[in-house]
Amino acid sequence: MKKTLSLLSVLMAAGVAATPVQAATQYVSGFGGVSWMQNMNLDELYQATSGNISTDYDLGTGFTATAAIGCDYGSYRFEAEAGYQTNDFKSAVDFIDDVAIDPSPYVNPRVGSSYPVRGDVSVASLMGNGYYDFDLGSKVELYATAGVGVAQISYHDVNITGSWSSVTWTPNNDPGYNGHETTLAWQVGAGIAAPIADNVKLDLRYRYFATTDFTLTGDGFDFVTMQTGNTNISSHSVLLGLRVDF
Repeated sequence: MKKTLSLLSVLMAAGVAATPVQAATQYVSGFGGVSWMQNMNLDELYQATSGNISTDYDLGTGFTATAAIGCDYGSYRFEAEAGYQTNDFKSAVDFIDDVAIDPSPYVNPRVGSSYPVRGDVSVASLMGNGYYDFDLGSKVELYATAGVGVAQISYHDVNITGSWSSVTWTPNNDPGYNGHETTLAWQVGAGIAAPIADNVKLDLRYRYFATTDFTLTGDGFDFVTMQTGNTNISSHSVLLGLRVDF
């Protein structure tokens, strides 16, 4: 991972150095918006004699915020960005060799093959981004962007919400799984920016964000098998923010 990040840093630095410094306009930006995290699939790391076990977690709508500082060279830009995203867990389905497992006694079987899960996941990221701007006239810009970096994924109090026994639902008061992992991340997106004041642009964008695979140890994260598994994080976001030149 360190070698990959070092190579990416060198390539970005070379791109900046290839353009005269005096041609650049510096800027800062800040964004906030809604994120939709895709289902998180936890695949068993080791083959079991009973079959491959996996869990598919459904996550709810969340919040994303980013802040960046960059250089604008006219038709293209480079920036360093810090980001944060958080989403709640909603439910999960367990599988053995792609066949859903009966969730009893975790939830009333009438609910189907899923059971309710509580807790949340947050993602803190540091990214290096590149942009290409298309001038639409009147200082309005349409742009495409891509970036790479690192992300720390943190889990907070992830657990089933309770258990079902006969006709009684018993809430689960155990705090659940807490842990974090660091991995590589990448993102792509597109947006449109328009001036609203001198040196200030209102910016609306779409972002797709994803991490590479990382490993979570069992120890309470998977509630049926206590397995160690591989997973990743990906999300879609719609963000609104400001970009200020200085």
